[in-house]
Amino acid sequence: MKFARIGARGSEIPVVIDDDALFDLRPVTADIDGAFLCADPVRRVHEAIAAGRLRTISGTRQRVGAPIARPSAVVCIGMNYAAHAAESGSEPPAAPIIFLKTPNTVAGPDDTVTIPRGSTRTDWEVELGVVIGRQASYLTSPADAAGHIAGYVLTNDLSERAFQLEVSGGQWSKGKCAPGFTPTGPWLVTPDEFDATDVRLRSRVNSKARQDSSTADMIFGVDEIIHHLSQYLTLEPGDLILTGTPEGVALSGRFPYLAPGDVVEVEIDGLGRQRQQYIAWAGDRD
Repeated sequence: MKFARIGARGSEIPVVIDDDALFDLRPVTADIDGAFLCADPVRRVHEAIAAGRLRTISGTRQRVGAPIARPSAVVCIGMNYAAHAAESGSEPPAAPIIFLKTPNTVAGPDDTVTIPRGSTRTDWEVELGVVIGRQASYLTSPADAAGHIAGYVLTNDLSERAFQLEVSGGQWSKGKCAPGFTPTGPWLVTPDEFDATDVRLRSRVNSKARQDSSTADMIFGVDEIIHHLSQYLTLEPGDLILTGTPEGVALSGRFPYLAPGDVVEVEIDGLGRQRQQYIAWAGDRD
């Protein structure tokens, strides 16, 4: 099942995509949020469709928002592909590297992105995102993780590398938290329709290929990540986990960083495609 949110920023309505038709989910839930995701959403929506409670709507020319409402946390895993660690000048980690992004970084998949004031090194990172569907704390083993997953999303973990690495004070989040720096969606796909173990991830800048890899190359898999995180924090329904990016980013030195006017496209098989145009911060515009 695919859940999405469409409409103007701040006024999105929840929908389910079923056989290419859009059904308005408001008779079932006010939003795609933690409360909805932890309450057996697939069964409830199937029952509502079968009972004729949901009306079809047109998504033509409507903005697509992030497929989840503002999460309580955006938790990220760094250096989770060995080749990306190498291009960053680091050894593969022995344990998951964790950093946080603020909830206001979550944006629609095709929303325009503002390059932060003073930025010279804004970078792209296609990533598999995992949305939590049931509270996870002190899980006994990675095998327990699957029961806590609401679904999967496509994300772009945008980063300002100078902020992240040069003025960070040893933490990465300064370079990760500009508003709109986590384009998400277009859909949330439920686990019964998506296998995260070996899917292709790709990115392009101005139509030129940059990243092309598979989640099979992750150092720490989804279940291992959720289990590990649960030992240190409590994951809440609706929270978003970013699982790392493969090689092919500007940090490698092989490609230029993003500049106003650039267009980035990212995609993951089964999770859709994003397209963002990048603009200068208002104070930097002529």
